[in-house]
Order: sequence, then C-alpha cells, then structure tokens
Amino acid sequence: MKVVAFNGSPNKEGNTYHAIKIVTSELEKEGIEVEVVHVGDKSIRGCIACGQCAKNKNERCVIPNDEVNEWIQKMKEADGIILGSPVHYSSIGATMKAFLDRAFYVTSVNDGMLRHKVGASVVAVRRSGGVSTFDQLNNYINYSEMLIPTSNYWNVIHGTRPGEALQDEEGMQIMRVLGKNMAWLIKLVENGKGTVKEPERENKLFMNFIR
Repeated sequence: MKVVAFNGSPNKEGNTYHAIKIVTSELEKEGIEVEVVHVGDKSIRGCIACGQCAKNKNERCVIPNDEVNEWIQKMKEADGIILGSPVHYSSIGATMKAFLDRAFYVTSVNDGMLRHKVGASVVAVRRSGGVSTFDQLNNYINYSEMLIPTSNYWNVIHGTRPGEALQDEEGMQIMRVLGKNMAWLIKLVENGKGTVKEPERENKLFMNFIR
C-alpha cells in the first residue's frame, strides 16, 4: 500500500510540509509506503480548456514540459493521496491549483482513475483562510468519488515561519488523528476488495440550466 502526498507550498520544508509529515508518519507506522512530491516550487501552467485529454483518453494532459503527467501516474498507482497547501489570499497556492485543475480533470475523463482511492487535504496557515482553502482542496476529492478520512477538527495547522506549526499542539493532534484514520480506511478498502462488491460507476451527466 502506498500514499503519495503533494506539497503545494513554495517552501520545500515549510509548515505545509510539516503538516504532511505528521500525517505520513502515522501512515508509515502502519506499514504504508509514502512519497512526498514538491509541487509548489515548480512552474506549472493552468488548464487551457482544450478538451484534448477527454478526446484522447490516454491519461495525459497535452501541455508539455512540466511534471503533471508524471504526477498523474503517481496518483493512479497510489492507494491514497494527500493534498497539502498553504493559504494564499484565503485560497490554494496558485501553482498547486494549476496542477490540481489539470490532474483531476485528466483523471475524471479517463474512467474515473481516482474513484474509491482514499484522499485527504491538509492546510497550513498563518492566521485565517485555512477552512476556505481546506474546502477548496476537498472539492477535487469529492468530485473524483474518492473516500475521505476525517480527524477531530478541520485539517488546518497554524504557523508562519517554517517549523512554527510544530508549536500548534491542537493542529498536530488533528494531523496525527487524520493519519491514523487514513491508514485505517486504506486498510479497510484493501481488505474489502473481492469481499464487498463496489457500486458500479455511473457515466457522468452534464446539464446546462440555460434553456
């Protein structure tokens, strides 16, 4: 079993990284392999709405010269996915959002590649905007029919300078509990395969409310 975590912060080992590591340390205790991918320091162009990924259905975005397609395959191969972001103007960091927009659209139009994988979001914030950013990250997970583990509060940890989040005792507990619950849910899914029948996937319906 494996989890891939995406760090959307420009800082490789800032507070978003520390939040992710608290979660993943609990996964590793349960024998789950973890890989952390640093997204936030890359140059990632946003989706250009060309629709070629839906037409080609080859699990790839047509925009060249970045690592998005490589990361899509990491998501496909993983049992669980963690999305981590700092807060920029009460929102996801721009580079992280560009990656998520492209990757999750590719996976959705290629037979729901992430369906029933376990997905969790974590946020690091200085003061406010953490919950709105958390909600935005969860939108990608919800749209993909992923399974979401919970914690004992919203998955937000506080700190400004790198490492300050480790002084947020409640935030650290939130991440620990999330990691334990995520490990448990991944194992439930794994042990249920071939025993509990999955619901059949329905083709997505699209409606326009303008008549």
